[in-house]
Amino acid sequence: MKLPLDENKLIYMQIAEAIEDAVISGELSEGDQVYSTNQFARLYGINPATAAKGINLLVEEGILFKRRGIGMFVAEGARNMIISKRKKQFIEDHISKLIREAEKLNITKEDLIDIIRNYEGGDK
Repeated sequence: MKLPLDENKLIYMQIAEAIEDAVISGELSEGDQVYSTNQFARLYGINPATAAKGINLLVEEGILFKRRGIGMFVAEGARNMIISKRKKQFIEDHISKLIREAEKLNITKEDLIDIIRNYEGGDK
């Protein structure tokens, strides 16, 4: 589950996102145990407290739960919670901004929908 760390983003957030990505992709399933804070610390060469902060963030959100003396595990319904959270964030970060900019350019929502439907991607 190791990913290259991005210097422009908080490490504990990257750890939380890596766990979320693993749950979304199916690499981690409900009930699976996740790496311990010490395993994350060794994997990334970071302080265990930093790793714990990322894991605890997911515990607070109900995505992970702790089994005392055993470790952290993926909670039931975690995948749906993550997808729901990320959809809301996607709308806030991208769609709202897209609609505001389209309005400035006098692009109607209908035109915007057509543009999206016909978009083929890439930098052509």
